[in-house]
Amino acid sequence: MTLTTTAVLVPLLPFLGAVAGLFLGRRAPGFVRPLAVLPTLAAAALTVVVAVGQGGGTATDVATRLTPTGSIPIDLALHVDGFAALMAVLVGVVATCVQLYSTAYLREDPRYASYAALVSLFTSAMLLVVYTGDLMVLLVGWEVMGICSYFLVGHYWETETARAASLKAFLVTKLGDVPFLFGIFALAADTGTFRITGILGSVANRGLDHPTLIALLLLAGVAGKSAQFPLHTWLPDAMAGPTPVSALIHAATMVAAGIYVVARLLPVFAASAAALVVMAVMAAITMVGSGLAALAQDDIKRVLAYSTVGQLGYMLGALAVGDRGAAVFHLLTHGAFKALLFLGAGVIIHAAGTNSLAAMSRMTGLARRIPDAYWTVTVALLALAAIPPFAGFFSKEAVLGAAEHAATGGAHGIPGAAGWTVLVSGLLTALLTAAYATRLWLLAFKGSGVEAPDHGRQPLVMNAVLWVLFVPTLALGLTAPFLPDWFDGRSLAPALTTSVLGTGIAVAGGLVTYAAWRHTTALAARTPIGAVIADPDAPPGLAEETAIATHAPVYGSVAAAPDPADPGRLLLGPLQPHAAVGFHLDAVYTALFVRPVRAAATLVRFLDREVVDTYVRGAGAAPRWLGAAVRRAQTGNVQTYLGALLAGSLVLAVAAALIVTGTGA
Repeated sequence: MTLTTTAVLVPLLPFLGAVAGLFLGRRAPGFVRPLAVLPTLAAAALTVVVAVGQGGGTATDVATRLTPTGSIPIDLALHVDGFAALMAVLVGVVATCVQLYSTAYLREDPRYASYAALVSLFTSAMLLVVYTGDLMVLLVGWEVMGICSYFLVGHYWETETARAASLKAFLVTKLGDVPFLFGIFALAADTGTFRITGILGSVANRGLDHPTLIALLLLAGVAGKSAQFPLHTWLPDAMAGPTPVSALIHAATMVAAGIYVVARLLPVFAASAAALVVMAVMAAITMVGSGLAALAQDDIKRVLAYSTVGQLGYMLGALAVGDRGAAVFHLLTHGAFKALLFLGAGVIIHAAGTNSLAAMSRMTGLARRIPDAYWTVTVALLALAAIPPFAGFFSKEAVLGAAEHAATGGAHGIPGAAGWTVLVSGLLTALLTAAYATRLWLLAFKGSGVEAPDHGRQPLVMNAVLWVLFVPTLALGLTAPFLPDWFDGRSLAPALTTSVLGTGIAVAGGLVTYAAWRHTTALAARTPIGAVIADPDAPPGLAEETAIATHAPVYGSVAAAPDPADPGRLLLGPLQPHAAVGFHLDAVYTALFVRPVRAAATLVRFLDREVVDTYVRGAGAAPRWLGAAVRRAQTGNVQTYLGALLAGSLVLAVAAALIVTGTGA
């Protein structure tokens, strides 16, 4: 089987699994789990085969004309290089882990069949985005992921939280997709093709006529899909979906798609210095703002959600300074440890019986009861905080090293302002990342108080998936010396200056947070608060998945007050309540957009009902009234008719006489 045929089968297998799962879900429920796992597992194996066959050599680029358009043709194109091959491996492995994990996590869910089919379709769409060589075909996968995220985030549609979160995710990402579509059209108009290789060749040879406009239009779509400021607000709320879906969205699909597209089309963005500066500023605001917000969250999944937003900011920052290799390397390592963190959070949620981190801080014994999650999540948090020798250290230092290189003028064509912006914000974010990672670990595993009810031993497959993801989280960073040939040939080895500075800042952030936790714990011991006990008879599942952004446990009968042992409150001080609600950005959007749109809709409804409908009703009422009057004259009485005829004749005679008299006068 040729490399091209193997690559074509990669997105096709999960798609066929999704179609079969939707049709056979109710007719043959015994086939649901095999149809969910086996096609995705086979696709993951084939991505490895493609990666080994492709290596870092010349890209495989084949195409066939999809349809004549009369102007710019659309091709069913396949483009596989080292970058795409590694990205596909990440998508395949994470999707397989999510499907396996879900067989246990949602084993009692009545809608598991549709859920598993949508996950397979989600996976297929992302693999299409990765392997395609035509922007219009890429757009198909891009939009399919959007609708899949809508259904999966709203999986628990019985609850208002899930319904609102799914709608918000769909609308906010569509807000970016509209300019993204226009950007694709403008790019094709400038270059005469939708083929990615043709576009890059045209940019290299003669440039673009409107580089800044095109780059900013495309960047709007990236901001929506990859949750970058100011279109990032949908991602924390999307935690209303099942935890495995969160792992898939955050690690390998949806949010990764935007970064992938920028990396694929980086010369288009690099053609405009203004666009690079805008990208750097966007990344800086995203990194720092999300780090502060993560430090203030009470819900474990929202902490991880804001963490994803910040790490995507690192990747966008690397692209803003022109280093695709650093960005993609961090995308790969982040996919491994973030999938591990979310799936580990699912185990913690199941063991604690609550989705509230504030309630978890009052519990004890989690580390003893879920040792697999304890050790794997601990390592994943160390990778997130960029502590050596874990994977996150190598990739994050590659980003900081690229920013330093650009800031000192070493990157040709990259504005120094972009380099300094990414470098300073990246170092500050390293401090915040270590702080909220330490805080999460302390509150989840070292909290003191009432021990949560034991919900039983975790399913074997869930723990096994954690250990599978543990391997790349631990060791993927060590592959840095072998990856430059797969990207642009630039070294991904950590630079001495940024390594020492970044690691020192991260260690300082962790130590300061630990000291704050010790201080607040001592204060809490002197001022006891009421213990919150979860209901031992309440099964984990729907309610715990949808209690998002609350300070009360899901099954507790007593609301949880703000936790005095939370170091985040001490570290953030008066900034904490503002950071906890995302610095009121949703409120700003409500005031600027939602309320005016609703007011306009109310006005239109009033005009339609009171003005337009009035004319319509009047046009029908006048003939009706006239008909009623005429109908009353038709009595069927001959004497009445003769009397009316005589009266009419007299009236006519009198009128004629008056006319004649007047004329004679």
